[in-house]
Amino acid sequence: MLQSPICELLGIEYPVFQGGMAWIADADLAAAVSNGGGLGIISAMNANADWLRSQIRRAKELTDKPFGVNIMLMSPFADEVAKVVVEEGVKVVTTGAGNPGKYMAAWKEAGIHVIPVVASVGLARMMERAGASAVVAEGTESGGHIGELTTMTLVPQVCSAVKIPVIAAGGIADGRGVAAAFMLGACGVQVGTRFLVASECNVHQNYKDKILKAKDIDTIATGRRLGHPVRSLKTRFSRDYQKAEFDVNVTAEALEAMGVGALRKAAVDGNEAEGCFLAGQIAGLVSKEQPAAEIIRDLCEEAEPLLKGAAKWVK
Repeated sequence: MLQSPICELLGIEYPVFQGGMAWIADADLAAAVSNGGGLGIISAMNANADWLRSQIRRAKELTDKPFGVNIMLMSPFADEVAKVVVEEGVKVVTTGAGNPGKYMAAWKEAGIHVIPVVASVGLARMMERAGASAVVAEGTESGGHIGELTTMTLVPQVCSAVKIPVIAAGGIADGRGVAAAFMLGACGVQVGTRFLVASECNVHQNYKDKILKAKDIDTIATGRRLGHPVRSLKTRFSRDYQKAEFDVNVTAEALEAMGVGALRKAAVDGNEAEGCFLAGQIAGLVSKEQPAAEIIRDLCEEAEPLLKGAAKWVK
């Protein structure tokens, strides 16, 4: 069985996190991943405290295993959802889009393991000093908001820079990716795109179909002009957005407005013309819809013989 220190720390069976994908990572998916032995994560996205509380309580009805909540720190409801995770006894919080420093004391006092998502060595060190239990080092191959460094370059540098556990994310969808992450020094992985096609994922079927049909070159990064690039599938929307981004006559305000609601249109409505279908570069490797527990078993069972066999290259 593939295990690591992160399993003992969080009380999970396999060192596999499910990504906190906005409009996608709800209680149903999180509970299915946790029941499968991984760490399921509910995305708080831009939702308010009441919505998150209802999702946490639903997850508790569906699983008795640990699960987490991802808090986007730029959310206008960040302060109130930060309190909800304490009140509801959530065991793990992952964070993105900001510095969770203002909440760390309250979370740690409540016994919450805080695991920020980082895209640089500097931020990883800062989070370690702030008291994070671990960090997720996420490479630019990921879907959604991305940094500049690839997983291959980011993960080993973060592993060398901090003493806390490092979870690798970005471009991982099979056992080869899991094995590679461990060889780079990580003690766990976070997977997003492959869980998009989990049977328990409530995303629109059009979204799943687009992931299943994707090829290796079918993603695009947009938003760099605004300072917060995202990776998504190539669609009419993403191509139009990229064209507007390079048009000097289009203002930053107009670009921001163009993206409002685009993810919801994709994830909830399945709108192929106006939706932004966030996905990682590994989408071309995702070929079937299957239960979350089966995905986790596949990832770990494929990785084990690869890790055991790595020694054959050493003479």
